[in-house]
Amino acid sequence: MKTAFLFPGQGAQVVGMGADIAAAFPAAAAMFERANEIVGFDLRRICFEGPADRLNSTSISQPAIFVTSAALLEVLRASATGQNIRPDVTAGLSLGEYTALYAAGAIGFDDGVRLVKRRGEAMQAAADATEGTMVSLLGLDEDKVRQLCDEARGGELLEPVNFNCPGQVVISGTLGACERAERLTEKYGAIKAIRLEVAGAFHTTMMTPAAQALRQALVQMQISQPPAIRTIANITADYYRGPESVIEGLTRQLTSPILWEKCMERLLADRVEEFYEIGPGRVLTGLMKRINRRTKVTNISDLTSLTAVIG
Repeated sequence: MKTAFLFPGQGAQVVGMGADIAAAFPAAAAMFERANEIVGFDLRRICFEGPADRLNSTSISQPAIFVTSAALLEVLRASATGQNIRPDVTAGLSLGEYTALYAAGAIGFDDGVRLVKRRGEAMQAAADATEGTMVSLLGLDEDKVRQLCDEARGGELLEPVNFNCPGQVVISGTLGACERAERLTEKYGAIKAIRLEVAGAFHTTMMTPAAQALRQALVQMQISQPPAIRTIANITADYYRGPESVIEGLTRQLTSPILWEKCMERLLADRVEEFYEIGPGRVLTGLMKRINRRTKVTNISDLTSLTAVIG
């Protein structure tokens, strides 16, 4: 039976995340302390105590989620039970792809923290220079979403960018185009349109300056070849082949759609039967229930759920 480790992306953050495992496990606490040294501010305190508006900022939430997920993974791996739970493949949603590559042995912890910090800063800067946002559409298939975008676009940027699961597609673009799309949702039969709490139009060409800055950071990093464990790429739903494909995939990810549903379908087709979502929240667990309701996903997001697995 094949096993996959899944890692959440931006939006999974919540004040208090990681505090319980850091209090219970010195190895987890040490990872937060090391992250503080790398980022140059008290990331640990923001994760544990907030305030929420600071934790939710793109430049902070990204390293915060990466470190919390990595700390949970560290404690799992160090446990007697966890040593018998070894992934055949890893995957992560957008930002979570960095944690997936770390878990696979492709990048080290220090480099991972530096990369996601740079990614968050670059995305925030690109968002500040534009007026964009994202909207999650519930209850529409891909064709309907594309038709809605065509009508709402009005000569501005508007594209479907996150194909998360059946009936859930996120669109991204200029503020005006997203507002027009929200007004059209009833016409197209959507159940609901949810404006996301994000800084800008992620996964569109509005993020081109961020992608350029990220590529410069990526080429300076040590990426293992080949990694010990395979990682599936968000933008292709295929496995990374080596350092060049990782650099290309992570760079293009900022301006390209995230094909999460196809990634999970690929893993299921490749006979992955056991899934673990490791990191704050339960987003990926919920998405998998919509992709294939019979698939078992074990959620490891805090001390309680971690203890239920490792005893």
